[in-house]
This record gives sequence, C-alpha cells and structure tokens, in this order.
Amino acid sequence: MKLKQKIHVFSTLLMFIILILANLVIYFLFERMSHDTEYQQLVGRSKELTAALSDLETEMDAGILLRAFVPANGAVSIVDSKNKSLINVQSVEGLGKINDQIKPEQSYLIGSMNGVESLSISVPIIWPTGEVVTLQMTQLLTDVEANKRVLKYVLIGVTIFAMVPIIFSSMTLGKIVTQPIEKLISAMNLNRQSGAYEKMTGNVNGKDELAQMERMFNEMMEQLEQNFRKQEQFVSNASHELKTPLTVIESYTRLLARRGFDNREVVDEALTAVISETGRMKDMIEQMLDLAKSGEAQTVEFTEVNLNQLLEGVVKPLRQAYGREIIIEADRKLIVETDGKFVKQLLFILLDNARKYSEQEIIASIYERENDVEVSIKDYGKGIPHVDLPHIFDRFYRVDSDRSRKTGGTGLGLSIAKEIADGLGATLTIDSVVDKGTVARFFIPKKGKTLRDF
Repeated sequence: MKLKQKIHVFSTLLMFIILILANLVIYFLFERMSHDTEYQQLVGRSKELTAALSDLETEMDAGILLRAFVPANGAVSIVDSKNKSLINVQSVEGLGKINDQIKPEQSYLIGSMNGVESLSISVPIIWPTGEVVTLQMTQLLTDVEANKRVLKYVLIGVTIFAMVPIIFSSMTLGKIVTQPIEKLISAMNLNRQSGAYEKMTGNVNGKDELAQMERMFNEMMEQLEQNFRKQEQFVSNASHELKTPLTVIESYTRLLARRGFDNREVVDEALTAVISETGRMKDMIEQMLDLAKSGEAQTVEFTEVNLNQLLEGVVKPLRQAYGREIIIEADRKLIVETDGKFVKQLLFILLDNARKYSEQEIIASIYERENDVEVSIKDYGKGIPHVDLPHIFDRFYRVDSDRSRKTGGTGLGLSIAKEIADGLGATLTIDSVVDKGTVARFFIPKKGKTLRDF
C-alpha cells in the first residue's frame, strides 16, 4: 500500500472513530439527562402525593387518592416494612411489581417492561394507620425511548454526512503530504538515470517540514554537484600535471633510443631531465596523497607545544639542505595548545614556498597577541599579483606556470596548508606585493580543545 493510501485510510479511520466516540458520548449524556428529568418529575409528584396522604384518615381514601396521582404509563405502589404490597395502582397492566429494591445510594432504579425502560423511585411515608411504609412510583420512559430512537437516527445521519467531507479531506491531506515526497522520488530517479543534479522546484521557501526537506535536498544536490565538479577538475588538473613530465620522460627516452649512448652530452641532458621530471612527479604524487589524507577525518590532539623549539626544528634542516639564510625572530618563549605535528607540516609548506620563490633571506617570526599567537613567514621574492590572491588556496592553481614548473611547484601546497590550518582552528592569510615579496601568516589560538577531528 502506498503512503498516500495509508494516510487516507488512517486519517479516515481516525476521524470515523472520533465521530463514533463523540456520538456515543452525546447519546449517553442525553440518556442520563432524560433519566434525571424523569426522576425530578416523579420526585415532584411524590411530594405532592405525600402531602395529600398525610391528611387522610383511612386506607380506602388512600386508594382513591393514589388513583388520582398515578402517572400516565406508570404505577404507584404502597409497600410495608416486610416488602408486601398493600396497594398497587397502575395505568399499564403488570407495571408496579418491582422485584429489585432501590439501594440507599441510588436515587432511582432503571428497569424494563416489554422492551421499554421504566424509572422507579422509593419514598418513605406515614400510612393512615400510623405505620411507616414505602411509596414506590414507576414511570415508563416511552417518550424518552422515542427521543433516543430519533437521536440515534440523527447521529447516524450526521456521521454518514460528515464522512463525505472527511474522506475528501483525508484524500487532500494525503496528496499534500505525499506530493513533495513524490517530487523527491521523481527528482532522485531523474538524477539516477541522467546523472544530473536536478533540484526540486516548488514551495521551497515555506516554513513547514516539507519545505525544509525540499531545501535540504536542493542543498545536498548543490553540494554534490560542487564536489563532483571539484573532483572532475582535480582529476583533469592532475592528469594534465602528470602528462607533462611523462611526455618529457618519453621524449628523452626516445631520444636515447634513437641516438644510443654514444653522445655523452645527450645522455647527460636526458638523464638530468628524467631525474628532474621523476622527482617532480614524486613530489606531486606525495602532495596528492597528503591532500587526499587531509580530506579524510583526521584526529587532532591538542597539547602544549613550544613554538620556538618547533620552528627551530623546521628551519635547521632547511638551512642545511638548501644553504639558505632563514632568520628566526621571537620575543620570548611561547607555549600554545595545538597539535605539533600538523603545525610542523604547515611550517614546512610555507617555508618551502618562500624558499622556492625568493633568492634573498627568509624571516620566520613569532609574535604573541591577546588571544592567539601569530607566526609569519616573510620572503623578498617576486610576489603574487593582486588578481591571483583570491585563488591561491585552490587546488592546482599556480600564479606563474613557467616559474612554478622551474621550481617544481604543483599548486597543491597552499591548498594543503589551508586545510591543515582550518583543522587546527587557526587562520591562514597570505599578503603579497609584486616585486617586493610575500608574507604568510597563521594565527594559532592560545587555548585549543583537547581532542577533535577534521
């Protein structure tokens, strides 16, 4: 059974049950009120009869009086203390013979005669002989039965009449509820078949849960499309970047195959090019792996880290490896709560970029601020044009392709650095002026969380 049919059946059944319960409450309330009304009428009549009996002197006069007070479709009986009937005056044959006694906590007793309800009351009185007897008055509830029958037909008619709009309203409700779901299913099927990222159209600006579902689906489709485009672009850029060194390697190996190894100059040139390109491919693949790892959830453990010590540990091997002058500037010893291994990786990326794109000294500085610590890497290289600054954290984006190719750049380093900084809760910025140099800064909060993922 479809959801629309389930909602239709459930809502219809629920409303039918509510109507039945409401009708039963109305019916039994009417019955109770009718009994109370008949009871009050009999009580009033019994009081009048009791007052009249108190003035009588003989039992014979009492019998005449009882006949005058007997109700239509009713009976009046006098019962002694032994539950023996002294007088029974009735307007309906067989009425007035009460076998069940009215209990003290009961105001009246409901009986039945020939399928018709009867109501009886019992009142103690003084008989003309001076004996205390019981006056029992009984009334057939013929009119009440007729009114209950009419009410029953009315309630049944109202129920049947009310079920028509209830059925149509439940069908409408089912349509309203399931329409967005059907649209969602249709959009998902279309996306599955066409491979597109179609979004739902309709009342997406509403405030109810269905509109929220549509908005969430559209946002999910938009995010999936963006991720797919990024992945597509990543694969395209990676293929392009790997194609170039492979082409160079293939060209030089063909050159060696044609000319052999007789020409030492050609051999040296080919081997140098092959070694250079394979090294660049190796670096590129390692950066791609780092980027893939940074896209996964990685646990960052925040502990106290000595930034001065950490920076010195990163700078020292770079000085020895490349023979570059790297100056460290720090006011004093600074301790922050962060993850040392990721900060170290971030420093390597920024210092390596400064080394590649500058020839003069590099200045690595640490400054304490009010809520964080600023770490800056400054170089005096060619700088980055203003138009390129918004894109420097994009994957494979390179400011100068020729310069990057000469230095071995792949356009992945700053993208990895940005993701590391975000994972550490740090802020990474790049300021640059053409022909004057570049300053990379990241700001580490003094207090970090104990453990989190990114």
